[in-house]
Amino acid sequence: MAHVSAAPLANRALLPAADRIVVKVGSSSLTDEQGRLDPQRLTDLVDVLAARRAAGGAVVLVSSGAIASAIGPLGLPGRPRDLATQQAAASVGQGLLVAHYARAFARHGLRVGQVLLTADDTVRRTHYRNASRALEKLLALGVVPVINENDAVATEEIKFGDNDRLAALVSHLVHADALVLLTDVDGLHTGPPGEPGSVRIPTVLGPEDVEGVDVSRRGSAVGTGGMVTKLDSVAIATGTGIPVVLTCTANAEAALAGLDVGTWFAATGPRTSIRLLWLAHAARTRGRLLVDAGAVRALRERGTSLLPAGVTGYDGDFSAGDPVEVVGPDGAVVARGLVAYDADEVPALLGRSTRELLAELGPGYDRELVHRDDLVLVRRGQRRRQGEVKGSAR
Repeated sequence: MAHVSAAPLANRALLPAADRIVVKVGSSSLTDEQGRLDPQRLTDLVDVLAARRAAGGAVVLVSSGAIASAIGPLGLPGRPRDLATQQAAASVGQGLLVAHYARAFARHGLRVGQVLLTADDTVRRTHYRNASRALEKLLALGVVPVINENDAVATEEIKFGDNDRLAALVSHLVHADALVLLTDVDGLHTGPPGEPGSVRIPTVLGPEDVEGVDVSRRGSAVGTGGMVTKLDSVAIATGTGIPVVLTCTANAEAALAGLDVGTWFAATGPRTSIRLLWLAHAARTRGRLLVDAGAVRALRERGTSLLPAGVTGYDGDFSAGDPVEVVGPDGAVVARGLVAYDADEVPALLGRSTRELLAELGPGYDRELVHRDDLVLVRRGQRRRQGEVKGSAR
């Protein structure tokens, strides 16, 4: 039976009693000054996580470091920039990385299970159900899942973008009670760490607490993220019921003990489905549907499905089940959803009622373009439409 989280943890002092925690560690926390994997750093982290397991709490580890693990063995001067070399390095490095984890956890009598995910594994219904079942079974068997993005096959179109975002989505996939993001800084600061007057922010209760905070500091040379991507992942997690601790790897033990280290981000919203979470925060859309003002009102005010009658145009080469943007007449993105038709079917549907479509095209064409169960609203002004839209019905 799947784990079901209780109400969100009210504060960090409750972390020691949490049943299930996702821990994400970045490449910079596992590598030496040359960007190569440092086995001692990895072992030190594993000792902390194993102690957590021994105390009765389940741990899911999201670990970067596959590409960094291959830099030395492949004789690379640093992290590769082109996709093909990144994929090759990930293929070599992933095996090296999980082998190190297997040896380190074995010292504590624990087994690990490697889980490689792509974005499709969180948006496609059958994929995310399979991923969820696999992770639940690993945890039920006492295995520590070690999760990474499947960089060896992921392309730019299907990448999560970084493992911070992946960790936030995995936290929902496994119904975690909290997410711990381990990085190379000891928490969120009022300004760039190390600058005069910059101090750690111990607690963030909502977005207003970080307004005006300078997070422009870039990530390390071996990682892909920075503080901006970490705050994006924090928003994904906390906005849907999962509190987050952000701190450095040296503080991992203290963070899991509920001590005042790093920054505690309180949960700010209710839990939601993993598919809608992905659509709202992480989906790379395959096309756009242009809708009229009436459709915008129906979506925003009444929470309806998107019907063909309100669609005036489209753009993109998408297939049924792909994520698309719903764009209003002013060019603002209104929603994202999983479209129910292929792009080449859309022109015959534009502006027509489901009754007309049923009469002319037959059963199956009277369904919604995007069902409300597969649709999530986007806050006003989040993105603007660019370019022309094909298939205009005007």
